[in-house]
Amino acid sequence: MIRGAACFRKLFQSSAVSSKVAAKCYTAQAAVQPAIYSSDEVSADIDWDNLGFNLMQTDYMYMTKCSDDGVFRKGQLNRYGNINLSPSAGVLNYGQGLFEGTKAYRRDDGRVFLFRPEQNAIRMQIGAERMCMPSPTTDQFVDAVKQTALANKRWIPPSGKGSLYIRPLLIGTGPILGLAPAPEYTFLVYACPVGNYFKQGTAPLNLYVEEDVHRASRGGAGGVKSITNYAPVLKAMKNAKANGYSDVLYLDAVNKKYIEEVSSCNIFLVKGNVLSTPIAKGTILEGITRKSIMDIAHDLGYTVEERLIEADELISADEVFCTGTAVGVAPVGSITYKGQRIEYKISSDLSCKQFYSRLVGIQRGVIKDERDWIVEIE
Repeated sequence: MIRGAACFRKLFQSSAVSSKVAAKCYTAQAAVQPAIYSSDEVSADIDWDNLGFNLMQTDYMYMTKCSDDGVFRKGQLNRYGNINLSPSAGVLNYGQGLFEGTKAYRRDDGRVFLFRPEQNAIRMQIGAERMCMPSPTTDQFVDAVKQTALANKRWIPPSGKGSLYIRPLLIGTGPILGLAPAPEYTFLVYACPVGNYFKQGTAPLNLYVEEDVHRASRGGAGGVKSITNYAPVLKAMKNAKANGYSDVLYLDAVNKKYIEEVSSCNIFLVKGNVLSTPIAKGTILEGITRKSIMDIAHDLGYTVEERLIEADELISADEVFCTGTAVGVAPVGSITYKGQRIEYKISSDLSCKQFYSRLVGIQRGVIKDERDWIVEIE
């Protein structure tokens, strides 16, 4: 059974608040000309076999603006380019901003699909409510993502070569001096072709448990995808990578003994037929891939738990892996905690590889999509 699901349902229900606000909005006037595109353009000249996770400028982005007391109306596609921003913009002065991450995939027959984009929309609405921001409706969000993917279709890698990473942004662009919500907001979506997130590709991750620096604290914004959650972990990441680690695993800020998440992804432990992941109580981001893997594991007969997990349990785990839109499903080869290096066996029959194989099979249409996770871009 899946425990702790009530937390997400509560947040899901609360997200409706931000989508009911009515107001006067207008289409963005970007500093670039409106886009005129063809989705059948020649494929981009890229070495698809050597894609990493690096910024690559594509053709188009989507943008719309809204006053602070309203909902977003229809936006437009523009050529990818810089945007005009006041030095006193709320996002620059007070960090009032959210971002999402989703992907478009190309199948063997050339058709293009998105994976659960409505869940990203809901998560943005939840985050917007927490950060005192208006947000696009689910339909507006998904439509913007579809338009951006279709406009940049030539940048979507061939099947099995990668994906088009799509980055929706919601930021306070209106000028503000005193500490208060911005008077204007911009919803923007851009995209970039990507391969593996980590430089070592598909090699197992080597994590370092950080005991002094904390990613989030109770009552903060760790449970939403606020831009303010990421810069504070850069120093810990930099130090870990300088010492040969892939990334950092953070502990809770109160007891300093429960694992929470890695800098850019969620974490799972496998012990026998039990799959465990830290419970989301406002300090952990509820990832879309995380939720999907939990459902897949349940379908495969695993007992799935969301609970407090002490760092000491890492020692006895059979297997550890990370999940995220950017990272996919990544096995962990070792974790260093209190000076002790814990190593995990890596083999072809790992549970995480079963989960990932099923996930990719659904995304590529090889396995039937029984939950309506896949959205085709027409």
